Amino acid sequence: MKERFSSTELTALRNDLMQGGLVDSHEAAELLQVFLMGRGYGVSPQAARDAVGRVEMSGCSLPVLQHELENLALVM
Repeated sequence: MKERFSSTELTALRNDLMQGGLVDSHEAAELLQVFLMGRGYGVSPQAARDAVGRVEMSGCSLPVLQHELENLALVM
């Protein structure tokens, strides 16, 4: 399976999430949505909030972030 997102994109998103401290899950979920929409994908707001929780629990690890984004990305 081909990965949809480059390591550079994932690292930049992770840094953005970490700078925000993942304190506000709604803002972090919006960031995931904007990231995906900017690449032509749709995403459910509720699914994005759920994914943020899992990413946060992982300590914002890149493999978990990538996995969650791959699962969230809906082709428009």
